[in-house]
Amino acid sequence: MPGGNILDVRRRVRSVKNIQQITRAMKFVAASKLRRAQDRIFAARPYAQRMLAVLNSLATRVDPSQHPLLTERETRKAMLVVLTADKGLCGAFNNNIIKRATQYIEEERLNEALTLTLVGRKGVDWFRRRRWPVRHQYVNIMSRVEYRYAQEIAQSLINYYASSDLDAVYLVYNEFKSVIQQRVVVEPLLPIRRLEGESHVVFLDYIYEQPPQVIFDRLLPRHVETQVFRAMLESEAAEHGARMTAMDAATRNAKEMIESLTLHMNRLRQAKITKELIEIVSGADALKGAE
Repeated sequence: MPGGNILDVRRRVRSVKNIQQITRAMKFVAASKLRRAQDRIFAARPYAQRMLAVLNSLATRVDPSQHPLLTERETRKAMLVVLTADKGLCGAFNNNIIKRATQYIEEERLNEALTLTLVGRKGVDWFRRRRWPVRHQYVNIMSRVEYRYAQEIAQSLINYYASSDLDAVYLVYNEFKSVIQQRVVVEPLLPIRRLEGESHVVFLDYIYEQPPQVIFDRLLPRHVETQVFRAMLESEAAEHGARMTAMDAATRNAKEMIESLTLHMNRLRQAKITKELIEIVSGADALKGAE
């Protein structure tokens, strides 16, 4: 709390009011962007989830040697694709992603075999000062997610895995649940996983209209692109939700601070007026005594 100078307190109140206006405007902007991001992710989810289910089922039925993206290998060289925001002022959004990524690296003991692909300036700024090598970094693409960015990222991952330069690829991102809730997930991307717990079931293979190799060459890369794009959309929506919540909290805190400062300023003003009245009365009594 400022001291006894009314002018300083008045300046502080004016400064906090200006900040409150900024945080309120940022909250409304984030709410507007969140609505559009929600529409996009709700439209993309069913397609991406169904494609993932079909590809998992397909990987369980076919011989993994039919396509490089289906081949499971011992994890000696892994890559984490970490999706963060390009900007701050969104609460613990970026810190939660970075914390979960480093925690996963330590739990899985990937330190010596790890490389990174970083999407978002906050992740780039943090990981560039760490010991893990960064193969690719993408900044200023999360403000408006486009499919062509997902294609570019996915194609590099596909090339690395198909050439055996990588043995596993994981996505680390914030999954959008609601405006006030996001969940950080570490999701395996490559190889395309087989269904677990179904080894005792005898699957009938699909009847392919074209040769399986032709279908795999078209479908599997599209699947990787779709999953990367969905993760980017999830992260975009989660970022706007986190920023909206953070700016709403900042606006309410500014309101409370303004009320507290105003009360303090009024008390200072009252004390000053009381002091002046006492001085006037004392002066009048002194004049009467002199007469």
